[in-house]
Parts: sequence; C-alpha cells; structure tokens
Amino acid sequence: MSLFGDSLDAAVQKAFTRPAPKSAGAQMRYLVKQLKGTKAVAQMLRISQRTVERYVKDQLKKPRPDLAARLEAEVKRRWQPQIRAKARQKAATTGGIVIDTRARMGYTAPVGSTDQDRIRHLTVALPPQYAARLFDAQERDASDEELQEIAAKALKEVYFQDRGRRAGQLEEVRFTDVEHLEFGL
Repeated sequence: MSLFGDSLDAAVQKAFTRPAPKSAGAQMRYLVKQLKGTKAVAQMLRISQRTVERYVKDQLKKPRPDLAARLEAEVKRRWQPQIRAKARQKAATTGGIVIDTRARMGYTAPVGSTDQDRIRHLTVALPPQYAARLFDAQERDASDEELQEIAAKALKEVYFQDRGRRAGQLEEVRFTDVEHLEFGL
C-alpha cells in the first residue's frame, strides 16, 4: 500500500461525477465489459472463469475479503478515465494541488537556526508544476519515497522559503513519520 499514491488517487476520485459500482455483481459486470471477457477478469483477479461468471449472473454475491478488496481496487482504477484525466490535467496546468499533512519536518540550514525536526500540521496549496511532478511520478509507478521527496521539495519552496522570499540558504527539508496525508484538487 502506497500512502502517497493512494492519497493522490483519492483526490482524483473526488472529481468523479458518478459513484463506482458497489455490489460484487455490478463490479464484475463492469470489469468484464472493460476487459472484454470473463477470462481476462479471472486472470487479473486470480480466480476461476466460472467464479467470474457466477458473480456476473448474481449467483454469488459476497466475495471473500481479499477478493472484495482486489475487485474494488481494479474497478476504481478503471472508473471514469476521462474525468480522472481532466482532473489531473487541470491540477497540473492551472489549479495546483493542496496537501494536508501531519508529519515530522525539519531542514538543513546554516548554523544558528532552529532546524530541529518537529511534528507539524500543514495545509499548503502547491503550484501546478508540483502537481504535474507528483502525477507524472505516480504514472510511472514511482516509489512512495520518490513521491515523498517531491512533496518535500514542494513544501520547501512554498512553505519554508515562501517562493524565494525567505530562508534562501535552506538546503534540504526532511519530511518523515507521516501520520496523516491527504491531497485535494
């Protein structure tokens, strides 16, 4: 489970215009339609083709917890791709993204400054170029550490340096021990 990747997905999902299917049968029918067959769905979910057919016909209604989680994740990953793309494009070009986090943050700075790490709760609007970097990294399946590094650089520029108006000698921002993280578009 990727904290940063999941938070970015949740932010984009808030832009959906219709709710994703909830029941196992409806989710299976959606996946069968998207993947054009029960065999592909069965292979993706690691279950038998006959089991997929039973869910499609509503003969089975309650999947095992692990199957239910995989099923929901696959449906949400494919749900409303055009709406998802528009939301990402808007955030990456004009709107930017808001990060709400509670984490341990500190920085490397010249001698004499208070650079000790401490827990901070920040809600900061990040400019579009950082939203674009986050979404691009997520698209190429970047690790959580890489996404966290991009967010740390964004917080350094926007929050700690106030876009170049202060703390010019600030070298590095440490962004660790994330207790809460939420993105908003």
